[in-house]
Amino acid sequence: MTELVRYELAGAAAVLTIDRPDRRNALSRSLIAALADAFTRAAADPAVRAVVLTGSGAAFCAGMDLDELRATLGDEQDKVWDDAARLSALYEQIYTLPKPTIAAVNGAAVAGGAGLVTVCDLAVTVPGAKFGYPEVRRGLVAAMVLPHLLRHVGERAARWLLLTGELIDAAAAERAGLVNAVVPPESLRDTALAWCRSLAEGGPKALATTKELLRRCSRQAMSVDELARASAEPRLTDECRGGLAAFFDKRPTPWAPGERPA
Repeated sequence: MTELVRYELAGAAAVLTIDRPDRRNALSRSLIAALADAFTRAAADPAVRAVVLTGSGAAFCAGMDLDELRATLGDEQDKVWDDAARLSALYEQIYTLPKPTIAAVNGAAVAGGAGLVTVCDLAVTVPGAKFGYPEVRRGLVAAMVLPHLLRHVGERAARWLLLTGELIDAAAAERAGLVNAVVPPESLRDTALAWCRSLAEGGPKALATTKELLRRCSRQAMSVDELARASAEPRLTDECRGGLAAFFDKRPTPWAPGERPA
């Protein structure tokens, strides 16, 4: 079986590549667990000074695996809560990792995939990448990524992204502060590794302390558990079931203009 996350050492960097290109690197339960293991490994390796997260194929990460989500909609609440808690824990693990993290965005970063970008310390992207949070269009709520998005882009841009569900291009993402730089595809890896070398010039303890102080200085009104619950609860509603069914059937949602709920 192919590894869901390829782990590679490149100088002082650990390069983690999400390797599920046939599913646009969508976040399944197995992939979430594999990412958590890979970041744990990188954090424990003294030779690793920074971590690069990227994707294989045409997408960085298309967000939650909706096929897997659809299969759980009839399950007990405990399974829905558990799924949300695992993804929330992964975001928190990356955000609080004592080593600097870089998202090298090779393609679309949508929903939970855009969330992965926001929890990394730095982000570089290719011009053709798209970013966005279309959860509301499926009857879902992007609760877990909300505080991280706000830290980068501010409330006005966050409201646009979260309430409209529209996607933005790489240039707009750079203007908004969601990414640090846009580079040609052939320069993506080299740029990320150059940043890793620059980061390695900092003292490991100084970098870890700086990251911890940044975390403590950032304002987050809700706990990680509360955000996970806020993300999970909509998955139990008829609105979410209707939104996902419409998505898979390629038809308008029940609440679309001109449509009436069944």
